[in-house]
Amino acid sequence: MRVHFIAIGGSIMHNLAIALAKKGFLVSGSDDHIYEPSRTNLEKEGLLPEAGWDPARITEDIDAVVLGMHAKEDNPELQKARELGIRIYSYPEFIYEQAAEKTRVVIGGSHGKTTITSMIMHVLRSIGRDFDFLVGAKLDDFDHMVRLTKDAPLIVIEGDEYLASAIDQRPKFHLYKPHIALISGVAWDHVNAFPTFENYVDQFRWFIKSIEPKGTLVYNKEDKTLQELVLEDRSKINKHGYRTPEYTINKGITYMHTHIGDVPLQVFGKHNLSNIAAAFTVCEWLGVERDDFYAAIRQFKGATRRLEYVASDNDSVVYQDFAHTPAKLRASIHALKEQFPDKALVAIIELHTYSSLNEAYLNEYRDTMQEAEFPAVFINQEALKQRNAESISEATLKQAFNQPNLVYLDGIDRMKAYLDDLSPSGKNLLFMSSGNYGGINLVNFADKFLYKS
Repeated sequence: MRVHFIAIGGSIMHNLAIALAKKGFLVSGSDDHIYEPSRTNLEKEGLLPEAGWDPARITEDIDAVVLGMHAKEDNPELQKARELGIRIYSYPEFIYEQAAEKTRVVIGGSHGKTTITSMIMHVLRSIGRDFDFLVGAKLDDFDHMVRLTKDAPLIVIEGDEYLASAIDQRPKFHLYKPHIALISGVAWDHVNAFPTFENYVDQFRWFIKSIEPKGTLVYNKEDKTLQELVLEDRSKINKHGYRTPEYTINKGITYMHTHIGDVPLQVFGKHNLSNIAAAFTVCEWLGVERDDFYAAIRQFKGATRRLEYVASDNDSVVYQDFAHTPAKLRASIHALKEQFPDKALVAIIELHTYSSLNEAYLNEYRDTMQEAEFPAVFINQEALKQRNAESISEATLKQAFNQPNLVYLDGIDRMKAYLDDLSPSGKNLLFMSSGNYGGINLVNFADKFLYKS
């Protein structure tokens, strides 16, 4: 089968292209810009195209086109594919077709998706289960973010609620039709696609209805909105709720209380304990023995950029987290404060998504940084221009966050000066973003904070 990827440079798109090539498909692709690590990964597999769109690439011998979200509806290659009558897929639609005969496990929710998916993958791998996967981050011990084989009977999918493509405005997770679905929580996001909270909640309501008959919904019983969705649903499925397990912190190590005693963990934070409970429940439905789960999860070190250690010196430590939503921001700050209660926290959140740069949405961040002694917001001015967003004043940010001591970092130089001026003594530093702070090397900025000349 020959497949062409329009906008092959996306994180999932290029990993799917590589997975199909390994499966024996003939794969080609295109994009206007391809950044790292996509460029190196594609080049290594002999799949790196020349930059730019070229309708001549679209020929009648192509069996399918996979369209990435980066490509617009007027893309010349897309238009040519339509003229030729070639079948056009979004990547979740294509994944479903390739996994139609497999048991499909789909992990959804406004937060924690990548970590929960990573935990399940870690456990299944540790007990020798054969499975395919799609996950939103590069994980240790896994070469790629997508595996798609002929023989694996099971696939674990991180189910994103954002839109599938420019011509398919359905949320991605509506397309997978899971046998086992998980929802970690519902907190308004993606306001450019879902302009009201009610509209956003509807996407999860329909996700539940997409579960295969006699399938299973695993859900967070501590989320009020989600509880209401589960109670109102009349689908003929199993429903299994979970709660955050009891735990203690002793000398900087978090111990989860279980029937076999206290299990030491390499991750921390109440939200990660909730994620473990979610992964545990899914694994039980997959037939994993409890003792095997606990033996594996104690070795789990976390997913890339999910409360990930960056650097430390003497009594200060720097972490980074893939966070931009209000709920995740609050949870990440709380996790650091709970784990290191004797340290002041410098917390820097980058606002760069369409949602977070929308002034109408900013009030959702109210009180989310109250536990941080040194709260700061970073906004790359280029991100504002790219999204045609209005400039945001420091006074507006302080009012929205309800944080009079909040500092507005309106560029790289301002953040550099801010970290230069802060003494690290008695403080920890947390970077939070689903972007990249304008492409900076966080290790260098961590050093700015830790080491003063």
